Amino acid sequence: MKENEGLLPYATRPDFKVGRATELTGKQRRLYRALEIFPGAFSWITLIGVILLSNYAPFIAAYFIIAFAIYWVLKTAFLTYHLRHNWRRLRHHLSLDWGHLIERFSYDHIYHLVVLPFYNEPEDIIDATLRSLSEVSYDKKNILVVLATEERAGESAKALAEKMKERWGGTFGSFLITTHPADIVGEVAGKGSNATYAIKQAKELLLDSHGIRYNHTLVSIFDIDTVLYRDYFNCLIWHFMTAKRPLKTSFQPVPIFNNNIWEAPAIARVVAMSSTFWEMVQQERPERMATFSSHSVSFEALREVGYWQSNMVSEDSRIFWNLYIANNGEYDVVPMSYPVSMDANVTTTLWGTVKNIYRQHRRWTYGVENFPYVMYHFIQNKKIPLRKRIIIIFQQAEGYWSLVTNPIMLFILGWAPIFLGTQEFHQTVLSYQLPLMVRDLLIFAMFGLVVSSVISLTMLPPRPKEKSRLRYIVLAVQWVLVPITMIIFSAIPGLDAQTRLMLGKYMGFWVTPKTRS
Repeated sequence: MKENEGLLPYATRPDFKVGRATELTGKQRRLYRALEIFPGAFSWITLIGVILLSNYAPFIAAYFIIAFAIYWVLKTAFLTYHLRHNWRRLRHHLSLDWGHLIERFSYDHIYHLVVLPFYNEPEDIIDATLRSLSEVSYDKKNILVVLATEERAGESAKALAEKMKERWGGTFGSFLITTHPADIVGEVAGKGSNATYAIKQAKELLLDSHGIRYNHTLVSIFDIDTVLYRDYFNCLIWHFMTAKRPLKTSFQPVPIFNNNIWEAPAIARVVAMSSTFWEMVQQERPERMATFSSHSVSFEALREVGYWQSNMVSEDSRIFWNLYIANNGEYDVVPMSYPVSMDANVTTTLWGTVKNIYRQHRRWTYGVENFPYVMYHFIQNKKIPLRKRIIIIFQQAEGYWSLVTNPIMLFILGWAPIFLGTQEFHQTVLSYQLPLMVRDLLIFAMFGLVVSSVISLTMLPPRPKEKSRLRYIVLAVQWVLVPITMIIFSAIPGLDAQTRLMLGKYMGFWVTPKTRS
């Protein structure tokens, strides 16, 4: 089969899967490079601008900070409302009998191709994922497992994969092991390149060889630490069957980072649950969603865009933008409001945990590499309605800007006029009232933390017997760490990622180490 055969027309463009400006030439390269610079430059201009205003125009800076604090209170209330709403929806979906709900559909012909990329994760983590997959309330003969190893991981990874196949292979319709070759020119070593190699092998060895139709196959790509709830595939089938355009839709569960939550230190727990809460909020705003981490999509849709990109870091969200742009804006993400459990980022030491959380969030926030891609192709593809393009561009720009600037302006630069302002400013009532007003507004905004604390307690796995009941008090109070975690594990890694992209210091894929006690 020719490389471009079966691709959507726009997906055949040579620049469709551009990963960075250096892959282009001439005007296209200059345009893409300017778009790479924009997010970081905008964030730095904002932060430096607040400092300069505080020094040379403290009155303007003070009023801006007060207005920004009010905006933050309103935004917090808005996000808290959505979090609570999705929490209720999530609990409701967990209480439903999805097997009964899908009885009215004919779905025996649908296969689930489950792709599990892994590098050098330990046996207990891979085994737990496969065990959860074996326990789903779905016909296992229609589940095709692909355990995707890396040649870079050496013979130990291959041996572990074979061990898993021996243990679990007979449980499913098929169990395929693939080994992604190392050092392929043009690839960024990581999940995207591994998954693409694996699914091409699965197409040939599982689908084509058994005559399984592409539009009858749903692909679920899971991080290797993903533990499924029993009704995941039943819930997925229901959403697939009721979707407006099922073959032009990705299906996004809620990742709950709680597999090892009882063993994690407080700072890791807060960061993990904050990440979960953000994804829950996004489920209530599907117009702003892109796929993240574990998700499901029809094989037919993936084939039409040539599968995941192998030349960039954020393949999980990029595949949505590939699909959206290639389909001229006629593509959706459907929030399932149904969970999958994943690991909180934990190592054997607190300092190691802090470093790894920072690296993980720097990789996640390097999703800013999608901004130049989306902007570039929105300029090129005029078939996407102009209104959609304008709205998405604004949402993307505001999202990356607020990720970096909001926590820093609120908790650090909010006091800049007091320290940098002129003597004239220090003699005014505004100088005295500014810290009080900002403090009171932030205290009011912290009401959202109370809601977060309560919801987090309801999402905990069963308490281990060796853990005291008093730990629940710690788990509730730990949310006072949020201002710190927002700066250290959100704003700073986000600014780091944007600055690297701005300077053309492109990142590679960092594999999050997985450990459980």
